[in-house]
Formats: sequence, C-alpha cells, structure tokens
Amino acid sequence: MSVAITAAAALAAGYLLGRLRSWQRAGDWAAEQVRFTKAWVRGGTGRQAVVVLVHVVTAPRASWRIMRAPAAETRAPAPVRDPDWVANHTRADKGGTA
Repeated sequence: MSVAITAAAALAAGYLLGRLRSWQRAGDWAAEQVRFTKAWVRGGTGRQAVVVLVHVVTAPRASWRIMRAPAAETRAPAPVRDPDWVANHTRADKGGTA
C-alpha cells in the first residue's frame, strides 16, 4: 500500500513540475539577465555568480557560445556634423520667418 502511495505522490509531483516548467523559466530568467546586463551587473558579485551558474546549467550550449564569442565593442556612434551648415541654413532654422 505504501508503495502505491509513494508512486502516486511521485507521479503527482512530476506532473506539477512539468506544468510549472520551472527549469525552462529559470533558463529564460537567466538568459534575460545575461542579455540585458544593466540589472545583474548592479546586483554585485553574488548575483552575477548565481545568474551565470543558472544560465550555464539551464543552457550549456548557448553559454558556451557566449563565452567563446569575443566581447562586442560598445562605442556610441559619433555625431555627424555638416561642415556647410552655416552656408545652407535659413532664418527658419533659427526659429525666425523665412
């Protein structure tokens, strides 16, 4: 009798874990944190370690690809200035009437 109850409890627990998709949700959360680095970088070293560990455990192939990829350079684009702006603008550009 106790074997049947244990089997039923294990079956019910497995069903609930499958419905909750906790593994997939943890992976999605970690991928989101890694993708948008602002929040998890401010969280400190402990938070970074947890996020990276969860990401490596839930998505090992993606983690390996991210670790092997070179760091992207994050430069802001330089503003483009028109050297002939003074010669080409009108009074309307200054806020006056044309």
